[in-house]
Amino acid sequence: MSGLYAMAPVISARGIVNRFGTQVVHHGVDLDVYPGEVFGIVGGSGSGKSVLLRTLLGLQRPRAGEVWIDGRTVVVEGDPAATAPREVKRRYGVTFQHGALFSSLTVRQNIEVPMIEHLGLSPAARRRLADLRLALVGLPLEAGDKYPAQLSGGMVKRAALARALALDPPLLFLDEPTSGLDPIAATGFDQLLLELQRQLGLTVVMITHDLDTLFGTCNRLGVLVDGKMVSGTVDEILANPHPWIQEYFGGLRGRAALAGSGRQWPAGLRISAQAGSGG
Repeated sequence: MSGLYAMAPVISARGIVNRFGTQVVHHGVDLDVYPGEVFGIVGGSGSGKSVLLRTLLGLQRPRAGEVWIDGRTVVVEGDPAATAPREVKRRYGVTFQHGALFSSLTVRQNIEVPMIEHLGLSPAARRRLADLRLALVGLPLEAGDKYPAQLSGGMVKRAALARALALDPPLLFLDEPTSGLDPIAATGFDQLLLELQRQLGLTVVMITHDLDTLFGTCNRLGVLVDGKMVSGTVDEILANPHPWIQEYFGGLRGRAALAGSGRQWPAGLRISAQAGSGG
């Protein structure tokens, strides 16, 4: 993976400031995401993970800072009207924490929504492409005729992923993709994500609390602490002395997830037996 980081980043953010009234959520967040990596974003409650995701997408206007996707400006400091150009929006897909599927549409119709907005295709062509997306995420074709309320939690996650992939984007943003899933379904989703990432050459930005997902899928992590972001490889984050980082990753749950992933603690790093549960 080391060669990736000599390339220009797909996403860059500099000096992001978000505040609501007197509450400062982000105080100068910087990040870079490189082509072909899975970048995990983690932080405590109230650290602004979802707010940062919305900022990267141009849905949340920060008080200061700039964001670029593929070298194109999404957020410009001092320009509250700036928004992601249409061609930039076509280059990424998004899944939200609870799927955010349209309840009044079938799964297939949900997948076709981005195609209607961006592609001049016939209904028959849209249906064929939607069925390909269903197969891509491991859903049977008959699932396309069902409504979101008729699906299991795991199927909803996969349906949302199919919609995110509708336009063949090279970039995916995932908000808590395995939340609410049982361990078997969560592991299956992680494996699916890695397979798609390899096959399609995707770059993935993921918010998750799932330590198994973090250790099993991510190349690098970005941790939101003290209003800023600490980024690095998994080993670099594990070795970071910040108390919150050590408590989160060095607790019993963190150590169990790391052991399950087959990773090792960085050489020379001592984990305190007094560390909390981490998760």
